[in-house]
Amino acid sequence: MEKDKTIDHALRATWQAVAKTYNEQALKHQSTMAMAMALLYIDFEKGTPSTALGPSMGMEATSLSRILKNMEDKGFIYREKNPEDGRSVFIKLTELGVKKREISKESVFKFNQTVKENISEEKISHFFEVTDLINKLINQKMIFNNHK
Repeated sequence: MEKDKTIDHALRATWQAVAKTYNEQALKHQSTMAMAMALLYIDFEKGTPSTALGPSMGMEATSLSRILKNMEDKGFIYREKNPEDGRSVFIKLTELGVKKREISKESVFKFNQTVKENISEEKISHFFEVTDLINKLINQKMIFNNHK
């Protein structure tokens, strides 16, 4: 089997190209793709509990801690103790963070709009069907469960 004809190769290569594109765009705004993604996951009005942020982004706590530290250093976010539970912390956006969030949102919109302008609705629908099915196979442990 040729590596460039495998599904996992196509997924990985495409994701790497998408990530590179987003990182190049984020760099123009003194950010990274990971920071931009975090900005989009933080509730810009109420903030987001730090414990909820990692799972919603599909990110490990150690990676997220480093990203949040960098975001705090750049003035995008601040931490505020939960008034109802002093052990937990809310991540909130600063005024600069709100502006950077809007830039991130515009970048995601532009990416999706450009793809939609160049690929038919039917093909995009099939793309989502395929990715949903792959995720179901993985979540149901159907890929390697019966193989040795």
